[in-house]
Amino acid sequence: MVHQVKPTVATVAFASALALSLPARATVAQIPPSVEFRVPKPPTVAISDSGAFVAYELHVTNLTPAAIRLRRVEVFDPRHADRAFFTLADSSLDRAFARVVPRDSGSERTQINGGARAYVYLWIPVDANTPPATLRHRLTVQHTGRDTSTVTLDGTTIPVEQHAVAISPPVHGEWAALNGPSNASGHRRLVLALDGHVASGQRFAIDFLQVDSTGSSHRPGTDPLKNSNYYAYGTPLMAVADGIVVATKDGIPENVPGASSRAVPITLETVGGNHVAIDIGGGKYALYAHVQPGSLRVNVGDHVKRGQIIALLGNSGNSTEPHVHFQIADGPTFLASEGLPYAMDGFTVVGRCGIITTPTPALRCPHGSSVPVPHGIPLQNELVRFP
Repeated sequence: MVHQVKPTVATVAFASALALSLPARATVAQIPPSVEFRVPKPPTVAISDSGAFVAYELHVTNLTPAAIRLRRVEVFDPRHADRAFFTLADSSLDRAFARVVPRDSGSERTQINGGARAYVYLWIPVDANTPPATLRHRLTVQHTGRDTSTVTLDGTTIPVEQHAVAISPPVHGEWAALNGPSNASGHRRLVLALDGHVASGQRFAIDFLQVDSTGSSHRPGTDPLKNSNYYAYGTPLMAVADGIVVATKDGIPENVPGASSRAVPITLETVGGNHVAIDIGGGKYALYAHVQPGSLRVNVGDHVKRGQIIALLGNSGNSTEPHVHFQIADGPTFLASEGLPYAMDGFTVVGRCGIITTPTPALRCPHGSSVPVPHGIPLQNELVRFP
């Protein structure tokens, strides 16, 4: 690697000399700030009750010593390269922007300090019939300090996968899709560096929970500290596609329901609790977390069929109450792989869950008009019914 150092030093020296030889205004035009922006995992078109969309992250790294401010993100469909078909700026950019480290006191919301990285979370509606095959990005950044001029930076083009993986639901009946896909859910915003690379494994993960008409997840008049009193507890979990079991975990004791009650310390090994990972082909894996200890009906190496019962829903690992955490990813791990969207066989959106604040904060999941979704993905906090 030593042979790479000399060209780098020479390049820096050349750039410094050029900057000194040019007027300040020309320097801005000729030598833009060194900013990397890339998409680690190209997006896939997904379908919801609201239509088609692509959801992905833009990693923006400021490789200069001075802070910059991100002012605008534009996304182009090369078929119509003359105008952006999606733009983030002002408050919309503020909401989509996240820092790796907290911002300094007094700094602007979208400031990226020297040597720092930020994420821009993109959720872009597209035409389901003619989605873009590729996307191109443009950033507008502003210098800080005396020079507050703006610079436009054009990035490379990325491909767009046209079809999400087709699966059947992991459960039957009516469920709340808590923490499901949205641009601001906790699953969506979790980015970790593991095994030497950055990934967003839970990008499209859902915590499926059963509730009654009052929003309660446990039976009225029963002890909320007993897992067996929860509607979802013991529900059969099913293989969403034909595949091969590639990872399992069993023997982790269940938690007492509660916000901070955990039966074991939470580590990379225990975070998913007892779980199952199924290779469903094409570099895609179905992952189920928090299942009951002793309920697994499959072993590593087993071939499973779509609809086959593989385990029972429980409350193990990093879980507050009985539910199943489900996701599709490009690897057999919950955190070190990249989360992928999926298209479930027909389901119906029958309502939406939300928090009421009076008289005390509580979850409510009222039914509304029914919206059938032939092949799609439930979104955050939707109440959905599977056949």
